[in-house]
Amino acid sequence: MLRLAISLLILSLALPGGAHAATPQRILSLDLCLDWLVAHHADRQNVVALSPLQKRYPIDWIDTAWPLHDGSLEQIYGLQPDLVLVGQFAAVMLRQRLQSLGVRVEVLPLPVSLQQVVEYEKQFLRHLHLPQTRASEVPAPLPRPARPQRLLLLGSNGIGTGTGTLEHEILEHAGWTNYLTEPGYQRLDLEQIVSDPPDAILWAAPEHHALANQFAEQPALTNAVPAERWLATDYWRWQCPGPWTWDLIGQLHQWLD
Repeated sequence: MLRLAISLLILSLALPGGAHAATPQRILSLDLCLDWLVAHHADRQNVVALSPLQKRYPIDWIDTAWPLHDGSLEQIYGLQPDLVLVGQFAAVMLRQRLQSLGVRVEVLPLPVSLQQVVEYEKQFLRHLHLPQTRASEVPAPLPRPARPQRLLLLGSNGIGTGTGTLEHEILEHAGWTNYLTEPGYQRLDLEQIVSDPPDAILWAAPEHHALANQFAEQPALTNAVPAERWLATDYWRWQCPGPWTWDLIGQLHQWLD
């Protein structure tokens, strides 16, 4: 009986994610959003590699000294990570192959609300065995102006962001009213916007000229909304949810009249 109990204890210690699993010492990320959380929270000495997306989408607060992998199964397996982190929609085939090889892979669901951003961060901290007290919290909603002000969140290819999205909650929490009242991401109608323009447009797309950005350069649109009411934030804050989301809310609030 004693021998059986000892065997079960050893097995429970060896199980990935078990109650007694060892604190990860070789952490690896498979996508950009997890790269950022790893760089924000983890001890650098415990990180074997961030994803190659860091080269494609560099960010000023993650320096080039962080190790990167090339995205191949061979290299990642050779690095012998004891914890691989990935978002729910990223690297699906790669993470399945890693799991089949016995590598511990933890998949984090993408938040679609502000409260889920908090839970997302807490889940991440649990996987790293870090204190839950390090997680951020949703700040109190900021006051709304006496006159509601409608903000259009405009992305690439003339796509606007409607209700039922994380971006919608960010706008509303900052005190704005979302210009779009239908759910989800919508292809915008230029004539409709020009005939009933928003109080401001937030350009939430990469800062480079491309065919995907031509909608925002339409003269009718630029004439309908004054140049000073075209707002811009750090694009990276919109790419991935995290503790930096609260700074974005504060920044948006400052632009209300």
